[in-house]
Amino acid sequence: MAEPDSDDSLNPMSILIDELQNEDIQLRINSINKLSTIALALGVEKTRSELLPLIIDILYDEDEVLLALAEQLGTFTPLVGGPEYVHYLLPPLELLAVVEEAIVREKAVESLRAISHEHSPSHLEDHFVPLVKRLVGGDLVNSRISACSLFSVCYPGVSIAIKAELLQCFRDLCSDDNLLVRCAAASNLGDFAKVLEIDDIKSEIIPIFSNLASDEQDSVRLLMVEMCVNIAQLLPQEALEALVMITLCHAGEDTSWRVRYMVADKFTELQTAVGPEITKTGLVPAFQNLMKDYEPEVRAAASHKLKEFCENLSADYRENVILTEILPFSQELVSDTNQHVRSALASVIMGLCPILGKDNTIEHLMPLFLALLRDECSDVRLNIISNLNCVKEVIGIQELSKFLLPTIMELAEDAKWRVRLVIVEYMPLLAGQFGLEFFDAQLHSLCMSWLVDHVYAIREAATNNLKKLVEQFGKEWALATVIPRVLTLSEEPNYLHRMTTLFCINVLSEVCGQDITTKHMLPTVLYMAGDPVANVRFNVAKSLQKIGSILENSTLQTEVKPILEKLTQDRDVDVKYFAQEALTVLSLGPVSHLMLEEEPMPASAGHEYSPLSI
Repeated sequence: MAEPDSDDSLNPMSILIDELQNEDIQLRINSINKLSTIALALGVEKTRSELLPLIIDILYDEDEVLLALAEQLGTFTPLVGGPEYVHYLLPPLELLAVVEEAIVREKAVESLRAISHEHSPSHLEDHFVPLVKRLVGGDLVNSRISACSLFSVCYPGVSIAIKAELLQCFRDLCSDDNLLVRCAAASNLGDFAKVLEIDDIKSEIIPIFSNLASDEQDSVRLLMVEMCVNIAQLLPQEALEALVMITLCHAGEDTSWRVRYMVADKFTELQTAVGPEITKTGLVPAFQNLMKDYEPEVRAAASHKLKEFCENLSADYRENVILTEILPFSQELVSDTNQHVRSALASVIMGLCPILGKDNTIEHLMPLFLALLRDECSDVRLNIISNLNCVKEVIGIQELSKFLLPTIMELAEDAKWRVRLVIVEYMPLLAGQFGLEFFDAQLHSLCMSWLVDHVYAIREAATNNLKKLVEQFGKEWALATVIPRVLTLSEEPNYLHRMTTLFCINVLSEVCGQDITTKHMLPTVLYMAGDPVANVRFNVAKSLQKIGSILENSTLQTEVKPILEKLTQDRDVDVKYFAQEALTVLSLGPVSHLMLEEEPMPASAGHEYSPLSI
């Protein structure tokens, strides 16, 4: 009897049963993922008669196992004998479509939709449609939710009588007492409408659509906004205004801000669906209402769509509508109390320049740009500066500079240092927008003047800008225009300005490379080692440590090392500490343990001075 037991232990069904009873969930999932292999080994008849009944018996496992099973069954048609026997897969999938876990139900419904196309018309009516009806009539909410996604795949292949029954079932779901069921039906209304004839859409779908659009729950009503796009794409132009626009206008004035937000978010899609004529008569007023909505989220969503909405307007009336009906509302948004609204507007309003042309841009848009450029919110200013190229291409660099430079100069010379800091930080972006020639002529001297500002935060930001500017314009430009000005600061009577020289050299050395650093900047650093102010001298040591990594070893040994050794003998404890640290980091000499014991690390080491140093 040992031999039969041995054979039975190798039976694919026995192996599967053993693995599915294992406590290790991952092993059970792996077994489910190998179902197709087991089905191949069993053959189509045993798969239908033995494997599928076994699968039904294990439908009370963990959700992860059921999810893998629902996915596998969607590919099982060839393994049960092809389309003729595909209906054998319906019972396990029907059970999976009503489980508690949503992700399992969704995967089961996805598999049902996939295998529905492999049913013949007679099998659809005999097997698939009864399944749908059972789900619709089920007591469980999950059953009716799953049913909502199956109408669009079985409706086209059945007889007229069955189609009428399916329409009635769908109507029942759309008026279900449970909110989740109505939401599921509303979400699938568009897909269902796509498989209906135009007359059926008008007579059956539009009434359902209207009822759902006036549902007492805003969760249902907001879904109808997207459905409005889908249905409008299916209807002839002459039927749109009577059948869709009334509902859309009501949605735009809905008492729930979430519904109005959805209208604003989908507005350009609606615009494309209804066409230019209805846009002019119906959507322009609706867009105005959204731009002045009392909820900032709705105004922000409408502002985001401003450019796209204007681009999609018919060329016959586009310019006139923008100037007379859109821009007046945009002007109000420029001073909106909510910064997110202003930021959304700033991100798109530059895109109107190509649409309106040079003269209209100068007359109508430039005042809005300049107002947004002065906005207190950094995101608003950044969105304007990031899109200046749109304006430049339309009105030209000279006209743009005529309007923009006074505002830039006004901000750059503001008495409040935080206002000045804003324009300093955006200067590399402005330089990239305007180009080298304009920058050298109009903005270069302004950038250099910030290096001697009386506020440290401004000097620091201006120093960091130099690196970004050199990355944009190249090291030859830096050698000709930036480095000479920086080096002259080493002769300034104010020691803070002399330290700025060192800070600039630190950042410029990273982008200018070894040759320029060695020939043009290193001599100044070495010279400043004799500065009478200790703060300057210990920053010399820190700068030599910073730029030493890009210098040749011979330069380090012959020029840098002697200076650092001299600074280790300085009378100031900070200078000696940083000089010794630089020697160690650059491997130019051993640490003097005696000195470190006698002279502990100074309080200034590793700390920045006050950003408001005068």
